[in-house]
Amino acid sequence: MEASEDQIYVIIFATIFLGGIMSTFVVSMVFIHRQRQAQNRQKMDQIKSEHEKTLLNIENEIQQETLTYIGRELHDNIGQLLSLAKLNFGSIKPEKQSEGKEILSQAIQEVRGLSKQLNLDWVETLSINEFVAQQLARIQNTGFCETSLEADFELLDLPKDQKLVLIRVIQESLNNAIKHASPETIQIRIHESGNVKRILIKDDGRGFVASQDSQGSGMFNLRKRMETIGGQFELSSAIGKGTEITLTLPN
Repeated sequence: MEASEDQIYVIIFATIFLGGIMSTFVVSMVFIHRQRQAQNRQKMDQIKSEHEKTLLNIENEIQQETLTYIGRELHDNIGQLLSLAKLNFGSIKPEKQSEGKEILSQAIQEVRGLSKQLNLDWVETLSINEFVAQQLARIQNTGFCETSLEADFELLDLPKDQKLVLIRVIQESLNNAIKHASPETIQIRIHESGNVKRILIKDDGRGFVASQDSQGSGMFNLRKRMETIGGQFELSSAIGKGTEITLTLPN
């Protein structure tokens, strides 16, 4: 009888002990799970904050680039038109007066067009294809080099964050070609392979050793910005053989 009671006590003790272990295990797992959830939320908040900070910096850079362009246009283009209009208005000939009015009207239209670029509303209405065409036209109009655009399709309905990043990365890539490459031609191709959409920016300039210069802070920033929208930035270059940049868009 005593042995039976001892067995019962052992069973009860073992049950309580195992129950305690199981309870401790469950509580520990719940605690670890909640801790991981908190860490994941913190990481997500940090990623979101960095993403928003990146977009804000990009917007500021695009606005600065736009202001620089507007300032240059006001000085080089609008200034010349106004000077020419003034000369025509100074003439007593009716045809010169009429020509002066036409030139002044053109200058007003140019200023109106520039004023629309002072904010980023144009980002919403302009497609990437149209933006690229404008950028290449500006380069060619300066007489710096020849440019060309080939597009297999129209990049439409992109989210604003993707559009902002692409605009800035394309701007910087073109600026680098102008500042450092001294090319005779700059080509941009927008194409699709399977479900993958890519933008290729190619110049026939002096090129560089990609394994060295592509690690610089400028290229690193462009690569990181493409990664923030789920895309990729690839660069290939060699001395005397130009540079090719491939932007792979997120699916």
